[in-house]
Order: sequence, then structure tokens, then C-alpha cells
Amino acid sequence: MAATTPIQESDLDFDNGSFDSALFAAHALSSPQALAALIDHTLLEPDATREQVENLCDEAIRYRFACAMVNPVWASTAVSVLSGADIPVGAVIGFPFGASLVSTLRQEAAALTRLGVRELDMVIPIGQLKSGNFHAVHHAIHAAATVAHHHGALLKVILETALLTVAEKLRGGEIAIQAGADFLKTSTGFASGGATPADVALLRGLAGARCGVKASGGIRTLADVRALLEAGANRIGASVSVAIVRELAAG
Repeated sequence: MAATTPIQESDLDFDNGSFDSALFAAHALSSPQALAALIDHTLLEPDATREQVENLCDEAIRYRFACAMVNPVWASTAVSVLSGADIPVGAVIGFPFGASLVSTLRQEAAALTRLGVRELDMVIPIGQLKSGNFHAVHHAIHAAATVAHHHGALLKVILETALLTVAEKLRGGEIAIQAGADFLKTSTGFASGGATPADVALLRGLAGARCGVKASGGIRTLADVRALLEAGANRIGASVSVAIVRELAAG
């Protein structure tokens, strides 16, 4: 069903419990180990090789990152390398455009979770959201969430905030939460912009304590991470995770 009137912030529920961003950030930045434990160590480049994926997993074990995030084609490799390491494998679905059929999303989610993937990062149907087809957006996310949760996996929903208006970010985030998202995530890293403190704060204000907020896209330094944590993120996605953790360790 298409929208017929502009979306206002007052249309959405912001009374969702509290999340203490300052306290969480202080704890996360208290040690390299605490910081690593909330970073998704990520390799999603289309030309990534097996050697690079194996190295990503080795680094995930060494630093104890929250997960190793890879493209679907490398999921079985990552699961094999991380077997017994107590580091989950994450993979993306509907990536990077959010333009997959719902049946494809279900198949991807089912195939990946059967392989042992425990975290799925899904791109919201961006065009459907911008067209006001909110039912289609909810249907797609709910379909993926149902499969993920059936197999004990988390679902993070990527809004691709650089392509959305404020109203669309709010509406998309609320739909994602209602459809079963475990995290709202800012970006793929492949659009015109990535995570910003303003967008993270907006998503945390919407989510409250109902779900997590993952900041990703263009995160290169400890200063970037600090600003995003203080804005309300409780998970970070980065490809330069090792450098960020080492920067904190160097003091």
C-alpha cells in the first residue's frame, strides 16, 4: 500500500525503553578486547580471494571479533576456518542493492544458515520503501527474519541511509523492527555515503532498547568508532578492524 501523506516523526513510537549510549561507549572503549567484541570484521569486496577470507577468519580468532562477515560464496570457507573457535560467521543477503525477490531472500537465508552462518545482514528493499510500498518492505524483511530466527541466526537490516530521507529512515527502521529485525544497520559501504553519528542517533532514538544499531560504511579510525558508539551504535562493521583495535591498544 502506497503512502498518501508525508511521514512525520510524531507518527512513530519513540517511547521504546532506554539505551545508555554513553555508558555502553565507555565500556566498549575500555580495552581493545571489549572493542573487538562488538566489531563485525568484514570482507565484502567482489574480488576477495580465498586467501583473504582465510586471513580475515584468522584475524577474527586472534582478536576475538564479534563475527567474520563475508559474501555468501565464502560462507562455507569461513565456517570451516572458524569451526570450534566460538566466532560466528556472518553473511550478506539481498546485497548490495536490496532488489532481490522475496523467494531469493528466503533461499539465501536458508542455505546460509544450513551452512552454519549465524548472522545475516540484509539490505532493505530500498526502491519499494521509496515508492511507499511498505507492505512489500515488511513482507521481505519478515520472510528473511522468519528463516533466520528458525535457525537461531540474527538478522541485521541495512537501510542504506545515504539514499533515504529522514522520513524514509524512520519509516524503514520502524518497519524493520516490526518485521523482526535484530539490528538496524546504516549502510552497505557501497553507496554514496556510509555511517554518520546523526544517522546512528536517529536510528537509536527510533529503536530505543527494542533492537541493536549497527554502524557500517566508511569507518576507518578509532575516532570514527568513538563518535558512532556515543551516538548509539552497539555494533560496528569495518574492514580495517585490526587497525582500529590496535589504535586503541596504542593509547
